Amino acid sequence: MRRLLFVALIALVAPLVLAEDGHWQATWSASPQRTWGREVPLPVGVPAVIGNHTLRQVVKVSLGGRRLRIALSNTYGSQPVAIGGAAVALAAPGGRLGGASHRLTFSGQPTAYIAPGAQLLSDPLDLAVPALGELTVSLYLPQPTVIESFHWDGKQRVYGEPGEQVDAVRLPPEGKVEARLFLADVLVESVEPRPVVAVLGDSITDGRGASLDGNQRWPDVLAQRLATRKVGVINAGISGARLLSDGMGQSALVRFERDALDKPGVKAAIVLLGINDISWPGSTFAPNNPLVQFEDLVAGYRQLIAQAHVRGVRIVGATLLPFERALSGSVVENYHAANKEALRQQVNRWIRESGEFDAVIDLDARLRDPARPLRLLPAYDSGDHLHPGDAGNRAMAESVDLDALLQGL
Repeated sequence: MRRLLFVALIALVAPLVLAEDGHWQATWSASPQRTWGREVPLPVGVPAVIGNHTLRQVVKVSLGGRRLRIALSNTYGSQPVAIGGAAVALAAPGGRLGGASHRLTFSGQPTAYIAPGAQLLSDPLDLAVPALGELTVSLYLPQPTVIESFHWDGKQRVYGEPGEQVDAVRLPPEGKVEARLFLADVLVESVEPRPVVAVLGDSITDGRGASLDGNQRWPDVLAQRLATRKVGVINAGISGARLLSDGMGQSALVRFERDALDKPGVKAAIVLLGINDISWPGSTFAPNNPLVQFEDLVAGYRQLIAQAHVRGVRIVGATLLPFERALSGSVVENYHAANKEALRQQVNRWIRESGEFDAVIDLDARLRDPARPLRLLPAYDSGDHLHPGDAGNRAMAESVDLDALLQGL
């Protein structure tokens, strides 16, 4: 009888020990931004205030795991954000639930507040998530909530409806909202630690030219390539991001740790930044600013390299893509100019030849038009001559030497 009781206790305790004996890794991310007013000549694209409303967002993870957590962000909020309920499910097309809805808790409670400037991490949820799988994350906002913190270029429809509807199988599209609202991270737990690659970039990395709901951003395609190696990828791109200065998000010098180095499991980072530093001065975005100096850009890259290396993170530099005629005919004028082109060429030479990055991805060489090398190859151009389309995003991901990226990891 005593032996049976002992075995029964082992059976009860062992799963609990196993459940706490894993490793958490970031598997998906959307870097927070502050909403803006007239200082940016682009629409915010989200309601100013929302309340008594359920929002559903769809994410495609990179790594799979046996449990998950989500992180909600109020990074730039001036008031607490009330969460009246939250649930996760495997996704079906059109934002529908593809399986049972699983309620999330926060510190053991089904409701929570996200303090101003803070993130809120859910408790672990026992839900097996497949690698490259899609999830729905549904949030109920019971109180009028001013949206001050978001991720602008989500490239994914948001679904929603008034009232508490987090377990509804289907919700209609939330107007034309494509941003990420409060959702910042998905983490998964696995038995063995798995490396994660963070891609730090601007709108090209954020997927501006990629298909809506298609998960065709170049970090998405890179995640597909790395799935067989059990390596995760998180997207730390922000449209309008710059290396040295704040733009439509904080500068890379400010946010590199928050959006990349501090994420669980990150062992390598790819940096594709600098084209907005070069092109914003004298354009509609910053008409009175002087052209940035080459030496300042190099100093900025060196800071990122130093920040990565003191963390033991491998850092890979990517050359800046061709951008002649970029955004011509849009609300943004004077984005490209001869002096800006000369600076891009100078920066690319430094990235290729300095040897200061641990490895280099020559995206300029891969995506430029051989007949007109200052322009994107038409087959890779989304149409605005700055952002690659789906084929261009795939070419970018296929340009990555996986062995060079993962060397020593």
